[in-house]
Amino acid sequence: MTKAHYEAAGGVLTIALDRPERKNPLTFELYAELRDRFRGLQDDAEIKAVVLTGAGGNFCSGGDVHEIIGPLTRAAPAQLLAFTQMTGDLVKAMRACPQPIVAAIDGVCAGAGAILAMAADLRYGTERSRVAFLFVRVGLAGCDMGACAILPRIIGLGRASELLYTGRALPGAQAYAWGFYNELCAPEALPARAQDVAHELANGPTLAHAMTKRMLRTEWSMPLEDAIDAEARAQALCMESRDFTRAYEAFLAKQPPHFEGN
Repeated sequence: MTKAHYEAAGGVLTIALDRPERKNPLTFELYAELRDRFRGLQDDAEIKAVVLTGAGGNFCSGGDVHEIIGPLTRAAPAQLLAFTQMTGDLVKAMRACPQPIVAAIDGVCAGAGAILAMAADLRYGTERSRVAFLFVRVGLAGCDMGACAILPRIIGLGRASELLYTGRALPGAQAYAWGFYNELCAPEALPARAQDVAHELANGPTLAHAMTKRMLRTEWSMPLEDAIDAEARAQALCMESRDFTRAYEAFLAKQPPHFEGN
């Protein structure tokens, strides 16, 4: 069974999927474990950012064929719905947690693994990586775990449609050119780069970062006038924070600000 290793340091929680001989597939238990862990981050003031990655040169190969796909072909309708809702709850938890999530993506990133990468806030990849939304290859629709809502917002509707209809692999260089990756890294440099980004976020104004993440999510369905008003209220709340005052006082003192997340 795939395990997830958790390591917290300097305000950054690193989550590493670890079953390298199978390219880190997801299981029923791991879906639920990750969902609960991301839900718990909503009340974790010690964690300021998250790095999500995989062991052994691969990110995640998606749902395990033997431990998930096989049992699902024999499941009752109510069980199938419970499963799809549970997997969707994992993405909801990732998007609802206040901490920015940085995905470090190497090698295979397929099926539900591609969804986990998609659900992160920032994505750093390698040229040798391959991102594939494989659902059509097993007779399923591309509308899985929010893919039809989130992926077009990252790479555009036409490009997302192609990937979801065909299930083809997106090479690393193309993933970067299409905007799925924020940056391409050499495989040996990828872990450190993801950690550097996460620690930079963790050392920043985390209250403000949480507000940015919340507004990026909540403004999706708002008309422009409502979004502008919502942002005015959100920014006014941030201006009440001590971090806002700290930044001003640091500027006056010609020193870098030290943010404390309040």
